[in-house]
Amino acid sequence: MSEPAVIEVQGLCMAFGSNVIQRDLDFRVERGDIFVIMGGSGCGKSTLLRHLLGLLRPASGDILYSGESFVRASQDRRAAMRRRWGITYQSGGLFSAMTLGQNIALPLQLYTRYSAGEIRDIVDYKLSLVGLGGYQDYLPAQISGGMRKRGALARAIALDPEILFFDEPSAGLDPISSRLLDELILQLKESLGATVVMVTHELDSIFAIATNSVYLDAASRTRIAGGDPRWLRDHSEQPVVRQFLSRELAPAGDAQSE
Repeated sequence: MSEPAVIEVQGLCMAFGSNVIQRDLDFRVERGDIFVIMGGSGCGKSTLLRHLLGLLRPASGDILYSGESFVRASQDRRAAMRRRWGITYQSGGLFSAMTLGQNIALPLQLYTRYSAGEIRDIVDYKLSLVGLGGYQDYLPAQISGGMRKRGALARAIALDPEILFFDEPSAGLDPISSRLLDELILQLKESLGATVVMVTHELDSIFAIATNSVYLDAASRTRIAGGDPRWLRDHSEQPVVRQFLSRELAPAGDAQSE
């Protein structure tokens, strides 16, 4: 039998009361993918990410991690599954009153039995991996936005996660910083052997690093395309997908879900 997908979404319906955001979502994230969740404004990209992280409960359907249901799992099992993940948020999410070193040490203090000296060595190593060696004692407010993003990434990889989740990792960055962050994500994926899932609308990032994707359509409220974004840009049967990935304007009168 083939190895189960790292993440498998089955018949997922996301709704707030009677307001359905997306329905009938089915897709797989394979080991080693850099998987992008994409679509137009209001389609439910960040909502889907919150469902994958267990911050929201599906109206129906299931989410499996390596073949195990996350939705139906006990609280203890869900906590154990989460410890295999690393997460960075759009704003970075670093604790402002803690230094970079303290931010990165926190998950190690909470979830491992390493000594203080061992944790210090791991913090130094993780910061060096993201190009922030020597910045252990800086507060988030004392460094640039791009450096805060890298600091958040260092914290996300503190426990050597199997899956890395990113919410708009390049948001607010200049083009050079954004490209450097893309290159860093690629390097960390290779060094950790991790699978990456990210929400982004940045085409440069999508085409530079993504290997797989799902496109959520706001009009039909379901997935209308999936696969390598480069192939979808050139060959998708859905005009709205090709328009999104080439940043073309839809001809007047075209329906978004055509």
